[in-house]
Amino acid sequence: MYSQTTHSIQVTVEPTYLDDQSSPDEDHYVWAYSIRIENQGPKIVQLKNRYWHITDARGLIQEVRGPGVIGEQPVLKPGESFEYTSGTPLATPSGIMLGTYEMTTDDGELFDVDVPAFSLDSPFQPRSLH
Repeated sequence: MYSQTTHSIQVTVEPTYLDDQSSPDEDHYVWAYSIRIENQGPKIVQLKNRYWHITDARGLIQEVRGPGVIGEQPVLKPGESFEYTSGTPLATPSGIMLGTYEMTTDDGELFDVDVPAFSLDSPFQPRSLH
């Protein structure tokens, strides 16, 4: 599990390799990631946009931008949280993701919240001993 707090917004991520949706023989690996966003601050906030930076084991980078998450732009009062699960495919057995959420307060202040970098590892990733 990975967690980071920015501007009193805590983001916690738990990635899971999806063996049943992956086809290693075809270089197709799929992960789900469950995210919890918790407003630990004193203001009402809304998640407006997301940005993802996904890097596979070969260094290929995908960038994803868009409104909200899973079709929603959740509003969080102080102490409230929002949880969702999404996923990503890669052509390699491992990678790394990180990102940001663009948030706004109820008085119009815009700010970015960091999503911590998290590792995408499958059982097909070669292991090495140092």
